[in-house]
Amino acid sequence: MSEQKKIKVTLVKSLIGTKAPHRACVRGLGLRRMHHTVEVLDTPENRGMITRVAYLVRCEA
Repeated sequence: MSEQKKIKVTLVKSLIGTKAPHRACVRGLGLRRMHHTVEVLDTPENRGMITRVAYLVRCEA
């Protein structure tokens, strides 16, 4: 079986002053604090959350 691809996502900008739904997306991705990096599966749901908060995060394939 092939292993699913993962994306590294890092929070690079503060959540202070952002909209509540955007903060919820960041939390949904598993990010807790500035410069925190997590690996998430490359699914359409996660891609959508990353796209919504693209101005707050940096991602690498």
